Amino acid sequence: MSAAIETQGLTRRFGRRLAVRAVSMTVPEQAVYGFLGRNGAGKTTTLKMVLGLIRPSGGVARVCGIDVARDRIGAARKFGALLEAHGFYGNLTGRENLALTTTLMGAPSREIDRVLEVVEMRAEGGRRVSDYSLGMRQRLGLARAMLGAPPVLVLDEPTNGLDPDGIADMRRFLKSLPARTGATVLLSSHLLGEIEQTATHIGVINEGRLVLEGELARLKADLAPEIILRTDDNARAAQILAVHDLIATASGDGLLVRLRPGGDADQTAAELNRALVEVGLSVFAIGPRERSLEEIYRQVTTPVAQPQPQTEIA
Repeated sequence: MSAAIETQGLTRRFGRRLAVRAVSMTVPEQAVYGFLGRNGAGKTTTLKMVLGLIRPSGGVARVCGIDVARDRIGAARKFGALLEAHGFYGNLTGRENLALTTTLMGAPSREIDRVLEVVEMRAEGGRRVSDYSLGMRQRLGLARAMLGAPPVLVLDEPTNGLDPDGIADMRRFLKSLPARTGATVLLSSHLLGEIEQTATHIGVINEGRLVLEGELARLKADLAPEIILRTDDNARAAQILAVHDLIATASGDGLLVRLRPGGDADQTAAELNRALVEVGLSVFAIGPRERSLEEIYRQVTTPVAQPQPQTEIA
């Protein structure tokens, strides 16, 4: 699969501070790529370099094969962006705000109807923006980003400030964009649960470094699989598991069994169920536990505890 966005050794210094450290990332075409990191990790700085808003101190960013630093105009034609500040005129309608952008872009006015249709706001296009809810303003921002049908959309915290219903609507909309428009979506967010339900690929940046990248389903599969188990005698069940060279830990009112990487959780659960029933235990629940994006994120961003120096005893 070709890359819609690619960076190689992307670096940015602010004085003595190294904000982004040799980031090499690949966003496949028609992916929804979740870009994750805590505040100050380097997400926004990386996005600004990809968009050509700031120049890198080193390395290169390409959008659809175009070097952003060398050809900012050519690269700008390949993406639309939704950043935190909307910059709409509240006294104008949504349609009139979009008309200003099409005039600046030299885009045909028919683009307005197209993007309003995509964001499902055609009926509200004639209302003043000052009467819009925050969710409607976010959608209008997406509509503006899609004017001219750019192949790449860069969205920074598009669900920020939305209520639960607005977040769910935005999630559904973003997931559908590649199939509906053919666009690639680079999505920056701090909401791990939303990224998990929306993204096909993820990249995690920590202290300016890209510490993990890949297809989300594959990254989950690479984690050691786990089985959740609940019986009428969990203590005895743990003893049976030990015979099978499996270690169980208490989890709520059941047991959590972690397999070796690459283990078959379904097959192991079936074998354990048979073994437990044969010794007379009642199995109330048994099955694989799906690993979460939060676990992946914590695994690559949690600092490793350093051993404390030993104190000499006189």
